[in-house]
Amino acid sequence: MTARPDALPLTGITVVSLEQAVAAPFATRQLADLGARVIKVERPGEGDFARRYDTTVHGESSYFVWLNRSKESLTLDLKSEAGREVLERLLAGADVFVQNLAPGAAERLGLGARALAERFPSLIACTVSGYGTTGPWADRKAYDLLVQCQTGLVSLTGNEHGAARAGVSVADIAAGMYAYSGILTALFTRATTGVARAVEVSLFEALAEWMGQPAYYTRYGGTQPPRVGTRHATIAPYGAFTAADGKDVLFSVQNEREWAALCERFLGRPELVDDPRFATGALRVAHREPLDALVAARFAELDAATAGGLLDEAGVANAGVNDIAAFLDHPVLAARDRWRDVPLPGGDLVPALLPPADLDGVEARMGAVPGVGEHTEPILTELGYGADAIARLRTARAV
Repeated sequence: MTARPDALPLTGITVVSLEQAVAAPFATRQLADLGARVIKVERPGEGDFARRYDTTVHGESSYFVWLNRSKESLTLDLKSEAGREVLERLLAGADVFVQNLAPGAAERLGLGARALAERFPSLIACTVSGYGTTGPWADRKAYDLLVQCQTGLVSLTGNEHGAARAGVSVADIAAGMYAYSGILTALFTRATTGVARAVEVSLFEALAEWMGQPAYYTRYGGTQPPRVGTRHATIAPYGAFTAADGKDVLFSVQNEREWAALCERFLGRPELVDDPRFATGALRVAHREPLDALVAARFAELDAATAGGLLDEAGVANAGVNDIAAFLDHPVLAARDRWRDVPLPGGDLVPALLPPADLDGVEARMGAVPGVGEHTEPILTELGYGADAIARLRTARAV
């Protein structure tokens, strides 16, 4: 069946997700943005524990609001036979199943990828785990910061005074992105070959991929990149400098042309182009301290706006160091009309950013954030349960 030309790209795809926290919900939200029907299976009463991470968004969790728009919420007690029967009916009509349950939980429920492939040959099963479903750490729990530590990321972030975590959940986000792209690839493979292939992503291996450059640098350079704050371990000059008005401006020189332009148009020191200390990128890094001192002295003579203007004239990329409030009011987001209002369970509207990948002629779906179990009754009705059967499920607390 051919989709309507005005339909979203994933219209007609049904995703059932036993998800919690960040990684799996981030993957399925992106599928929902593009038109997939995402049925989020939650625990009766409490739901996804990310609903209680905070209460900052009109009483809702900032994490949950970010990750769960455009989904339907169905509550099921999967420890009950009746709850598992409902899930089986759901999976019989689904295209994709996603889960990031605790290690071993999916297998105990008969929801491992192999077991599902036997019962539902056309179903694409996606497993998001901490350290993989095999290997010595398969049964180990993993959270974002633990994975940042295990991959060595924390040893790179921060400054000479100490290490620091990345300020957002980069391991979860990386795993969610790879799960999303893996599911899209599996859908394409099924459409072209008829074969439904399972997808597996771990937080550890997703973030390990992001550590490729420092891994090569360390393996072949003999030492790992140092912690340098806003500076760059292998590029100089690069970093934030304080202007005369107290505002910080970050810039970086990426090549020899930019280095020459910086010397001539910003520093007013064209003779530095041929200074043997700074003749190549590697030499500039080796002599970072005297170079940064020259740059800092120039910034101390200029206010931030003037410094940024001179860097623009030199063709050197630069930016003010924004806080979150400044980011929210960023002129690029306003001018490019990137915000859309999304309803919360209580009816309040909150602005949400459109997905970053624009498809020509396609407006992403920006639907409501669901309340716990908000869609339980209509989904059960759709699956063939009558009013009496639904009442019995509720009495048994299976839903």
